[in-house]
Amino acid sequence: MIPALFAGLCDDAAVFPPGLAPLPDAIAAHDAYERAWYADLVGPLVLAAPALDALGDLLGPRETPLPVAVTLPGGPDRLPAVLDAVKTLPVDLRALEIAVPDGLRPAELLDAISAATAPVYVEIPRDDRRGPLLRALAGTGHRAKFRTGGVRADLYPGEAELAASIRGAVEAGVPFKATAGLHHALRNTDPETGFEQHGFLNLLLAAADPDRGEALLSERDGAVVAAAVRELAPDVRARFTSFGTCSITDPLTELAALGLLPRGEA
Repeated sequence: MIPALFAGLCDDAAVFPPGLAPLPDAIAAHDAYERAWYADLVGPLVLAAPALDALGDLLGPRETPLPVAVTLPGGPDRLPAVLDAVKTLPVDLRALEIAVPDGLRPAELLDAISAATAPVYVEIPRDDRRGPLLRALAGTGHRAKFRTGGVRADLYPGEAELAASIRGAVEAGVPFKATAGLHHALRNTDPETGFEQHGFLNLLLAAADPDRGEALLSERDGAVVAAAVRELAPDVRARFTSFGTCSITDPLTELAALGLLPRGEA
C-alpha cells in the first residue's frame, strides 16, 4: 500500500530523456503501472503536444481513458489545438505544462491559458522572471514547474537557486512540480557524468521547511532524510505535487530501501 505522502508523486515521463521510451512501449508500461500494487504512486503519462497526433492509432478502443499530462515547450500558442485534440482521444487530461516564451508578460500568459480545462503548470524560467511569475500565479489555481536538471551540468540549479525557487512558490501559495534530473531519492553525484543531482525526497523536505531549504537540499545521508520524511504530514504534497521520472521502478525501489515502503513489495 502506498502511503498518502507518496500518492501520485511520480509522473511517468518515460518518453523524455534519458529514458526516451518509444511511445507504444510507454503506453503499455503505463497501463501495467495502473494495474500494479503501487498504482497509487504513479501520476499521468507525460507527453509532448506533438505526440497527441499518434495517440488515436495507438490507443484504439479502451475501457478506461489513458491519464496524460501534455507539455507545450513552445508556450501557450498551441493550447487551443491541444484542447481540441484531447476531446477526440480516449485520454484523461490531468495537467498541462506550459513554457513561457521570451517577452511574454505574466498578464499575457494568464490570459493565454485562461481556456485550459486542466491544471496548468507554468514552467518558471531560471532568471529574473521567476518572482513576477510566481506572484502572478498566486491565487489563480495555476501551478509552477521547476526544471531541476538535464543533459548538461549547467541545467542543474544549485541548492541556493532551487531553495529560493521553492521558497518563492511556498510564500506565494503556488503548488509546484519538478522535472528532469531527479533520478534518485537523495542528493548525489552521478558517477558517470559527475553532475550534482538533486534528490526528490530532499525537495519534499525543502517544500515542508523552505526556510531551511538549502541545507535540506544538500543532505545526502539516507537515514537522516528518511527519518525527516517520516515526520512529514501528507499535506506537504499540496506544495510539492509531483516530479517527472523516466523510471517508475527506480523511485519505488529506493523508497523501499530507505524503509519508507515495504521492502517485500518493491
